[in-house]
Formats: sequence, structure tokens, C-alpha cells
Amino acid sequence: MDIVTIIGFAAAVLIGVSLGLIGGGGSILTVPVLVYILGVDPVLATAYSLFVVGSTSLVGAGTFMKKGLVNYKTAVVFAIPSFIAVFLTRKFLVPWLPDPLFMLGESAITKNVGIMVFFALIMLAASISMITGKKCKDCDENEAIKFNYPMIALEGTVVGVITGIVGAGGGFLIIPALVLLARLPMKMAVGTSLLIIAAKSLIGFLGDVSTQEIDWKMLVIFTGLSIVGIFIGSALSKKINEKILKTGFGWFVLVMGIYIIGKELFAL
Repeated sequence: MDIVTIIGFAAAVLIGVSLGLIGGGGSILTVPVLVYILGVDPVLATAYSLFVVGSTSLVGAGTFMKKGLVNYKTAVVFAIPSFIAVFLTRKFLVPWLPDPLFMLGESAITKNVGIMVFFALIMLAASISMITGKKCKDCDENEAIKFNYPMIALEGTVVGVITGIVGAGGGFLIIPALVLLARLPMKMAVGTSLLIIAAKSLIGFLGDVSTQEIDWKMLVIFTGLSIVGIFIGSALSKKINEKILKTGFGWFVLVMGIYIIGKELFAL
């Protein structure tokens, strides 16, 4: 095992730590680590990311479930359209994307470049959400949960498509939706989000099993290290200010997103 591979597997632990610390961000790191450090093809990396983030989130959701901080009704309302969208996206849309996607002047925008740039744009959106840290001022944690079914279903579908294309769990999109549309308390929104991310990511991965050649040994080791990381992150979260951590992580993601866009586009 060379030094680059060791660094890549060490990063897997950090991915789990980020999930344990702030309840999200794992998928934002997973794809760049797989692509730029471990040399995995971008399309395959998004598939691996679904498995890694799905498995790690499932472990994290288990902790919230034990504390009664998962709202199963909300999870079902949000998750069903999301499940369908992510599975169909991975099974049909991603394999059917043309390569190259289109021409930009004399340069061909390949499928791999397109996926990485789209992923970087999602990173920028996530970073802004984490840096600004806007909260729902009108949300009362003691108020009865109310459902805006059409909006929750629509949000689930949109997040499912994004998850399918870039392999991102979408926690930064799911949590605001659960707080604003279902009016869940923040801690319950995080727990419910982890359960949704786990289920739809793993279901989305099933769409790749028949279309991608999976390196199970590498994937299982990477995922196992990420799961170790989520326990470390959960322990550290009790000692570190969440707001400072989330803002700092947001700036890191912002820089990473800009770097990826620059690297992919200037390489044309």
C-alpha cells in the first residue's frame, strides 16, 4: 500500500468525523477524496460515495433512533419520491448521459468533467448554507408537526435527482426542508435526515451494482474507516462549539468547490 492510498484511507476517517460532528458534509468530501487521491473514475466515485455515505449515515441514524430523535412519518413522506428519483437517476439517467456532454468552443466537456463541475456547484451551495447558518425563526420546537405534503414530496424528488447524479447525500438540502416544511425541531431533523440519507443512498447504490464494476475490498475498507470516524466525531461534538465548527467547515468546502471548478475547467 503506497502513501497516497494511506492518505486516502485516512481521509475516510475524516469523512466519518465530519458526519459525527455536524450531521452532514460526508459526501462533500467523499467524491473529491476518491477521485483526486485514490484515482477513482468520477462516475464510479459517485457510486462509491452513495455506499460510503449511506452506510455511515445508517450508523449515525441508529444513535438518534435510540434517543427517539427520528420522526418516521416525516421520513416516509420525504423519502418515497426521493428513493424513486435517486434509483431511476443512477439506473438510467447517469448511464445515458452522452460523452462528451457538449462542446464549449473547441473544447469538449466530457461526462466526467461535467459531473465534477456540477458536484462543485453543489459544494458551493452547501458551503453558503453552512457559513450563513440561517435558522428558522418562526419554528417552535413545542409546536405540533404540520406537513406540506406536495412541497415535501417535491423537495424529496429534487434531492433524489441531485443525489443520483453527484453521489451526495444532500443533508444540507434535507435538513432545511424538514425544519421549514415539516417544522421538526433541529435535533430531530438531523436524526431524520440521517435515516433518509442512509436509505436513499443505499437504494441508489443498488442502481449501480448491475452497471458498474465494484472494487468491494477497497469500498468496504473505506466505508469501515468512515464508520470509525463517525464515532470519533460524535465524541468530539460534545467538546467543540457546533456553530464555529460548521462555519469553518463551510469555508473549507467553499475553497474545495472553487478549486475543483478551476481544476476541471482550466484543464480543458
